[in-house]
Amino acid sequence: MTHARDSRGNCIAKCGGFPERPGVQSTPATIIRLTRLTDTSLIVHWFTEEHGLVKTVAKGARRPKSPFAGQLDLFFGGEITFQQSKRGELHALLEVSIHDWREGLRRNYLSTLFAAYCCQLLECAVEPEHPEPGLHDLLVRALNHAERNEPSVRALRHYERELARLLGVSQDQRQAHLSLRDAMGALPSSRDELLERLLPSGDLGSSADGNRR
Repeated sequence: MTHARDSRGNCIAKCGGFPERPGVQSTPATIIRLTRLTDTSLIVHWFTEEHGLVKTVAKGARRPKSPFAGQLDLFFGGEITFQQSKRGELHALLEVSIHDWREGLRRNYLSTLFAAYCCQLLECAVEPEHPEPGLHDLLVRALNHAERNEPSVRALRHYERELARLLGVSQDQRQAHLSLRDAMGALPSSRDELLERLLPSGDLGSSADGNRR
């Protein structure tokens, strides 16, 4: 595996010299979750433009000298290449070219919490490996907006409205988060903390009650 840079200077981590072969896919993607697989490897959960929700194994990514080191973190976006598994939904990550580091999402806890909720809500709402380019675009726009601007209730509700609309579950005269909750069974628990930090204390009760009804 080697490090390289593309024509724009973006860092690329890749397994060098792999030939083109059936099952190798490339797509724009954003990291929405990371889980530890072994002492040296990670499972990277991506939301991709062409394949929807995809899980890949980044072998050796936790090793200090791994070419993937520093390339895999929450909310990073770029282009990935992976080898599709023949036996399950856990695929082999071959190459990563990161061009959206989204460092602004780490400027404070609220920005990180907002971005994490957007990712969690989307992951709960979709089936794995079902192409949803509109949802990928929504996530990218939400994360980019949150990187440049302080999170707000308005941004949160806009994201939920757009997600409900794209999923086909929006209802007239009904708040989007309630329609999403009914369709999904539950909303990510991080929403309560996010609202608590976004709303003035006097408005919190009515909004939290609306979340439970």
